[in-house]
Amino acid sequence: MRTLRGLGFLALFLGFAQVVFGAIVRITGSGMGCGDHWPDCYGSFTPAHGGSNLQVEISHRYGAAALSLAIAALAVAAWIKRREHGVGGPGGVLRASLLAILLVVVAALFGAVTVKMELDPMVVVTHLAIAMALLAALVVVVVRAGGLGSFAVAERSARTLRAGRAAAGLTFLALVLGALTANTPGAPLACQGFPWCTVIGERGTPLVIHAAHRIIAFLLLGHLIGLVIAIRKRAESRPIRAAAWTALSIAALQIVYAAAMVEMHLPASLRSVHEAIGTILWISVVTLTALASGQRFMTDIERIVYESPSRGEYATPEGVST
Repeated sequence: MRTLRGLGFLALFLGFAQVVFGAIVRITGSGMGCGDHWPDCYGSFTPAHGGSNLQVEISHRYGAAALSLAIAALAVAAWIKRREHGVGGPGGVLRASLLAILLVVVAALFGAVTVKMELDPMVVVTHLAIAMALLAALVVVVVRAGGLGSFAVAERSARTLRAGRAAAGLTFLALVLGALTANTPGAPLACQGFPWCTVIGERGTPLVIHAAHRIIAFLLLGHLIGLVIAIRKRAESRPIRAAAWTALSIAALQIVYAAAMVEMHLPASLRSVHEAIGTILWISVVTLTALASGQRFMTDIERIVYESPSRGEYATPEGVST
């Protein structure tokens, strides 16, 4: 499990970096840095010459290749260890790893479609949505392999799981609407002022998208506040409490940074931070939900304890006392 956990963490880190770098590609206008060529860049995978846009875009593609290799290694390792407890079968690492393989292939294909369709906004948003689904699958891999504090979570917490799923749904919707706001002409400046619109820069669809993004963000913040209070009252395990507080803190930071972007007119170079914070929020919320599901690897001794009727008195093999 240590190998699978390490590969899961590596793939998760590369996935996060790839999403953030994707925001840099968009903000710098480097999406067409390689023209409509894919996967090569003007006939070469190592172009010797080119401007900054080309270098940014080809670096993003190198990152995608590294992420794909990490996920492939994770899936192969899980397949080799599939007969070990906690790897194969429902709730095991293997199924989540295979889902990650499928999603990274789909993401790569949508990357090609994005280039061929010259950065159509809906295709770009769909590409981001697939990337978020991939990050969620990798978080599940890490949790099921015993990472992110899952060893300290003994069993499923049904009420927290339901609340976590609602938070994940709101977070995903906020991310998609944020991507639509960033990629729809006129939407970024349609609602000026914070928290309400003091100046309407654009009406119609751009304003609706921008306003919906803000409303969902505030709904998510309120939901997370209620979730933290409920978890504290139920005396949930420490990893679940930590994940809930982390998600709430990041959500608050995201809203503060969004306010700074609107009121202080931050330069484009700093707007990628907004997407980075949103991605960390997504990872935190999915981690909370995965921990609450109780699906993680258990050692043989833990399994004996957990499956014992008394959960306190059990016999161990070969007369080993406990």
